[in-house]
Amino acid sequence: MKKIVSLVLSLALVLSCLSFAAAESTGSVYYLNFKPEQAQQWEDLAKAYTAETGVQVTVVTAASGTYEQTLASEIVKEDAPTLFQVNGPKGLATWKEYCADLSGTELYKNVKSDDFVLKQGDAVVGIAYVIETYGIIYNKDLMAKYIGLENAKIADVAEINNFETFKAVVEDMQARKDEMGIMGAFTSAGMDSSSDWRFKTHLANMPIYYEYQADGIGDTDAIKGTYLDNYKKIWDLYINNATCEPSMIGAKTGSDALADFVLGDAVFYQNGTWEYGNCINEGMTDEQLGMLPIFIGVEGEENQGLCTGSENYWCVNGKASAEDQAATIAFLEWCTTSDAGRDAIANKMGFLTPFKSFDDGYVANNALIAAADEYIAAGKTSVSWNFPTMPSENWKNGVGVALLAYAQGTGEWSAVVDAFVNGWAAEAAAAK
Repeated sequence: MKKIVSLVLSLALVLSCLSFAAAESTGSVYYLNFKPEQAQQWEDLAKAYTAETGVQVTVVTAASGTYEQTLASEIVKEDAPTLFQVNGPKGLATWKEYCADLSGTELYKNVKSDDFVLKQGDAVVGIAYVIETYGIIYNKDLMAKYIGLENAKIADVAEINNFETFKAVVEDMQARKDEMGIMGAFTSAGMDSSSDWRFKTHLANMPIYYEYQADGIGDTDAIKGTYLDNYKKIWDLYINNATCEPSMIGAKTGSDALADFVLGDAVFYQNGTWEYGNCINEGMTDEQLGMLPIFIGVEGEENQGLCTGSENYWCVNGKASAEDQAATIAFLEWCTTSDAGRDAIANKMGFLTPFKSFDDGYVANNALIAAADEYIAAGKTSVSWNFPTMPSENWKNGVGVALLAYAQGTGEWSAVVDAFVNGWAAEAAAAK
């Protein structure tokens, strides 16, 4: 009897230890977040998930413009991110050895189309989590005020469908800024890391898009720069009709530009749907927010819509432990199917997603998304996101430096062309 009791106790102890080990091996999540605008919402969502499941989720947000450097330093650590982001095929090329295959997950099965995933052969290694749109956000109240002025260049905002009309309106607003009670037509074009991506990446997409369209391609190792004169036109318009002098933009930030806009000091603000929450949080209303396409003076641009796409692909670290990978996938599936997750992503972050599960009452209430939908409904052609084909972050930085020097009067436009064309070829060659 003593032997039996001893055996039972030993077995109970073993089972207890195994149970404890299982509990200890449930895994955890470390999300290296790309978007500073949604940092707080992701932290709140992580806490909610931990409270519900007991699984630890840590969210770290890289400072604006530093994501690649931050990922490079974090991914080699013992406690590396289990969830990170790549910005498309070029980003995937850098980080592909860390990307787990998600093809068998419920997360992938929830995606509406393979247009929203990155693949290596049959392996699904990246899944887009937000579809975004950018253009020139404008203050509808200030636009209406301008239209009401005597001898305004337009009688209706719908007349702005090409660069020449837009230029006439912008320059007239700038000339009459005291009459309008503004500091400038455009917000400041800040060129620190919190803001320069708007111009060296998003604005630079425009000449790339039109070159790709003209040449019938979707990528290249040798950009020709066919539309760089058009790039110069829109850059000149931005910096010469703004709330500050061109020479000052090196000291301006993304926060400065947002403040210019939400305080009513500027009419126009190049940014995207992701900025909706910041505008609302600073006191603006849906009724005040509109968005125009970025016109650069290309033939046929009257039929152009806004810039729509994604460069935000979730990747699960395939070098993390099996438990951490499973925990990370479970977290993403919860985020994209639970009421709490869908509410946070659609309503608090304002994201339009490619997941089927959001169609049931979780479509983002976002005035800027509504503006994009209006252009699509009107039959306008959306501008695709071609900047994920830019050869490297170093290339973007080279273009940014040249843009700033030109604006400050310490460099020529030819240096921008050189950085754009020759810099592209050099970076493409270095990547091979």
